[in-house]
Amino acid sequence: MRIALTGSSGKLGTVVARELRAAGHDVIGFDVRGERGPGFVQVDLTDYGQVVDALTGVNDQHDGFEALVHLAAIPAPGIRSDIATFHNNMASTFNVFWAATRLGIHKIVYASSETVLGLPFDVPPPYIPVDEEYAPRPESVYSLVKTLEERLAVELVRWNPELSITALRFSNVMVPEDYAEFPFDDDARTRKWNLWGYIDARDGAQAVERALETAPAGFDTFIIAAADTVMTRPNAELVAEVFPGVATRGDLGENTTLLSIDKARRLLGYDPRHSWRDGR
Repeated sequence: MRIALTGSSGKLGTVVARELRAAGHDVIGFDVRGERGPGFVQVDLTDYGQVVDALTGVNDQHDGFEALVHLAAIPAPGIRSDIATFHNNMASTFNVFWAATRLGIHKIVYASSETVLGLPFDVPPPYIPVDEEYAPRPESVYSLVKTLEERLAVELVRWNPELSITALRFSNVMVPEDYAEFPFDDDARTRKWNLWGYIDARDGAQAVERALETAPAGFDTFIIAAADTVMTRPNAELVAEVFPGVATRGDLGENTTLLSIDKARRLLGYDPRHSWRDGR
C-alpha cells in the first residue's frame, strides 16, 4: 500500500516507518519536523489546508494514498499546557480524519492511548487485567482528547459505511535502548500508573501493519502492549500490594501483561515478539 504516516519523526513513528517499508509498503512521512528527503513532507497538521494539500500530492513524491496511519500528537500529558495539548491534538486528528474521508482514503489506523483506560489509576480500574470492555475513563486533558478522537471515529464510520478506522490504544512505547532501566522492582508504585505495562516499538509497528491488513470497515479499539510487564515480581503480589480491593479476572500469570491484548490477538492476529527480558 501507499501509506501516509503522520508523526513519522517520533519515537514510535520512526520505527513504524522503517518496519512498514521493510514489509514492502510505500510510506510517505508527515511531520512538523524531520529530515528533508524522499519519503518525507513537512506538514503542520493543525492547518487543514496543508493536510489536504499534502494528502493530495506533493511534487513527484506521490499522487495520493490508499491508507493513513496517524501517530502525530503531543505524546503525553504534562509536556505542554492542557490547552495547547487539546488544541494541537484535537485539531490535528480532526483535520487528518476529515481530509482522508474527503479524499476517499478508506483505511485509517491511528494511535489512541492506554490512558483512556483510566491512567494513572489513582482511581483503581474496575477489574484486572483491564480490557476494552468498559467505557473510557479519561483522567487528563490528553486522555480526554484521545477519548473524543475515538468518539469522532465512531461518527465518521457511521456517516461513511465503507470507512475503516482502527484505534490502537498503545501502552508506554519503549525501544531497546530503554531496557537498561528495567526492571522497576524497587517500588511497585513507580509503574502502577499503567499496571506495569509497556510496548516495544517494533511490536507497535506490527500492530499497525496487522490493522492495515485485517481491519474491516467500521470502528474498533485494541489495547496494544507487550506480552509481559516491566517487573520481575509476580503479578499476584503486585496487585495485592497496590490494588488490594480490585477484582481479578482469570489467571493473572507470573509476569503476563495486565493490559489485556487478547482482543488484538484474536481479531488482528497481533503477536508481540519483543521483550525487555531478551535484552536488545
